[in-house]
Amino acid sequence: MQQAVVVIFMLLGAFFMFISGLGIIRLPDLYMRVSAATKASTLGAGFSLLSLAVHFDSFDIAMLSVATIGFLVMTAPIAAHLISQAAYHVGVELWKYTILDELRVKRRETGREEVTDL
Repeated sequence: MQQAVVVIFMLLGAFFMFISGLGIIRLPDLYMRVSAATKASTLGAGFSLLSLAVHFDSFDIAMLSVATIGFLVMTAPIAAHLISQAAYHVGVELWKYTILDELRVKRRETGREEVTDL
């Protein structure tokens, strides 16, 4: 039973990592790629670490795995947000079919339009 759970978690982790890589390759702009990489790879790493905790059946390893998952869940979205925000301020172009640029609208409303038109 334990081996089945380990295999399921490892396959789920590999699946989400594959989806993350596919998103990085297939999505059209940096902002979507960062989003796909962050969400899917966090899930993939989480499932892989859970399989590690179940496989070794040790309290120490389980706590390290849970702590690492918690660290990933807390830091990956923040890092992705900061990378995307820095790219936006540098002037990395949005996808050509982007309908609404909410940050630009907000900057115009507050009178802080600093980014050149893309």
